[in-house]
Amino acid sequence: VQLAESGGGLVQQGGSLRLSCAASGSMADINDMGWYRQVPGKQRELVARITSVGNTYYADSVKGRFTISRDNVRRTVYLQMNLLKPEDTAVYSCNAEVVVHTIESTKYLEVWGQGTLVTVSS
Repeated sequence: VQLAESGGGLVQQGGSLRLSCAASGSMADINDMGWYRQVPGKQRELVARITSVGNTYYADSVKGRFTISRDNVRRTVYLQMNLLKPEDTAVYSCNAEVVVHTIESTKYLEVWGQGTLVTVSS
């Protein structure tokens, strides 16, 4: 199972970007999906998270500016980022809890994408 992000890049303050993260591979289902970000020298922080039925959570720093959504058919999670600020500059990574059925049991795997860089210039 793999997650592949896209959509990062350079944008001016006040601009918008849309990140996408698609899951691929053999899996039965995907539970929660989320976006995290990390700045060099700092801990990774949760930006937004969405359950399989669409309940969402946002970090206070992005509420009202970012919107997380998902397409369960395409196994893709999105992060629409508006009114971007220089302090939003970071590597954004997606995360998912993937359900895998084996002969012996059902497994819940935490999978991470490779990350995509978002740079907001002032």
